[in-house]
Amino acid sequence: MSAIANHDEQVGEPTEPMSAALIIADKADVHRSRVRNENYISFDIHDRVNFAVTESSLKVDKKKMMIDLELTIDTNISQVMEYFEIFLDRMIMCRTSAKILNCHFGLVINKTKLL
Repeated sequence: MSAIANHDEQVGEPTEPMSAALIIADKADVHRSRVRNENYISFDIHDRVNFAVTESSLKVDKKKMMIDLELTIDTNISQVMEYFEIFLDRMIMCRTSAKILNCHFGLVINKTKLL
């Protein structure tokens, strides 16, 4: 329930492992397939950033206790800074959620790892 309650929120706290996993899955969901608007000229920042993400995967390394969100962002469409403008709070929630799972959360953008 807490993961669902935090879906549209910029801040939230996972209450247990299941909500933590759901928050990570929800907040890490960024990819061009999410863009429903077909008119590129009318894209807002969310459409532009999502459309710029050509590859997105969430990788879990049980041995290292690491959860990585790996993204490829086409910087001809949107700059990486725009990603952070709209997703920074969500990535902080992912990091908090990973801690509930006794893991670390990492972000890899265009093959550059951020911890």
